[in-house]
Amino acid sequence: MSSPSKRREMDVMKLMMSDYTVETINDGLSEFNVEFHGPKESLYEGGVWKIRVELPDAYPYKSPSIGFVNKIFHPNVDELSGSVCLDVINQSWSPMFDLLNVFEVFLPQLLLYPNASDPLNGDAASLMMKDKKLYDQKVKEYCERYAKKENISNSTAGEESGDEEDISEEDSGSSDDDIPGHADP
Repeated sequence: MSSPSKRREMDVMKLMMSDYTVETINDGLSEFNVEFHGPKESLYEGGVWKIRVELPDAYPYKSPSIGFVNKIFHPNVDELSGSVCLDVINQSWSPMFDLLNVFEVFLPQLLLYPNASDPLNGDAASLMMKDKKLYDQKVKEYCERYAKKENISNSTAGEESGDEEDISEEDSGSSDDDIPGHADP
């Protein structure tokens, strides 16, 4: 009976001890956010996303719920909710998998090999099939606009990035004209 909870603790601890930043929600191990970086040599390289993870009571026998908090342009990610369409999580999950598999294999593979024939984002899928160059450009545009480190610090699902308090990068693409610390002439 305590096996699923022990496994949950072990998997979350393994994630925390790896290179991932994990932020628990409500001080529990059932819901948390993980900082995820786009895979190298992909259109998403350099992007940083906050991934919301919800573990069901029956984890690892039931799959985790995974969703992008900040926006991403991808055929298999719902643009509004951030929900992920990934067979290995939604249909063929096995207790042999753990959370490290999700972040080191499944999500990078999803970003490297989008499946336009099974879309959650029809616009992304259509653009990918009709005009790959424009699709690539839009992916990079979303990365620049929504997938920067400062975008994940306080973002919640469906919320535009709050640039008002983020001053860590001058080239963030922010439209803020006033830079704190500089006196007006």
